[in-house]
Amino acid sequence: MRLLRYSVPLSRFVFPLAISNRRLATVSSNSSTIQPMTEAAKQAAREEATLTKIAPYKNVPGKHYGDGLAEVALARLDDVQNLIRRGSIWPLTFGLACCAIEMMQMAAPRYDMDRFGVVFRASPRQCDLMIIAGTLTNKMAPEQLMFLIFRSVAVRRLYDQMPHPKWVISMGSCANGGGYYYYSYSVVRGCDRVIPVDIYVPGCPPSAEALLYGILQLQRKIKRLDTLQKWYRK
Repeated sequence: MRLLRYSVPLSRFVFPLAISNRRLATVSSNSSTIQPMTEAAKQAAREEATLTKIAPYKNVPGKHYGDGLAEVALARLDDVQNLIRRGSIWPLTFGLACCAIEMMQMAAPRYDMDRFGVVFRASPRQCDLMIIAGTLTNKMAPEQLMFLIFRSVAVRRLYDQMPHPKWVISMGSCANGGGYYYYSYSVVRGCDRVIPVDIYVPGCPPSAEALLYGILQLQRKIKRLDTLQKWYRK
């Protein structure tokens, strides 16, 4: 709603009048009376409202009226399920190095990841996304023979506690392939050696915009899932 301020005779106060984007009435400059719209303006407003109603159902299969309005709109269960999933992604915070600072910045008001339905949770049992931000060491995710020494698989344990379906974002060069510490004896050369990764975000460290773009790409991937359709065809 736009706010229109105009002055009336001095015997009255100046007061605001709220009008819509398309004026349904005009205000006379000589008095405080409101004049109705002309017939041509009313017809233009009706046509605009009709086009707004038709647009969402233009390419949707189903039963339509003659003017294009839909009585019955058809959709797959996968589409409805994917719409809910991609609009309510709950990531698990797993900050390990400087990449975690950029991940925190994405949650700040400047980027406001909440507007995409992304809300951080502290427990893996409530999350469906793990963001590995930083350098992954062998003590957190031991490989092969190192597991016999340390007996600790923190990353894999957290991943297994997450409910299905679940996704993983690898953030930064260290998480993607070791980064500057590639030749270190204590660094895992890529978290995809321990858990499956869906989205790789490059950078050292990647900016908050890059991580936010990676989440948007994950939403596009979730949109194309056909879980129920595959189950039905079996």
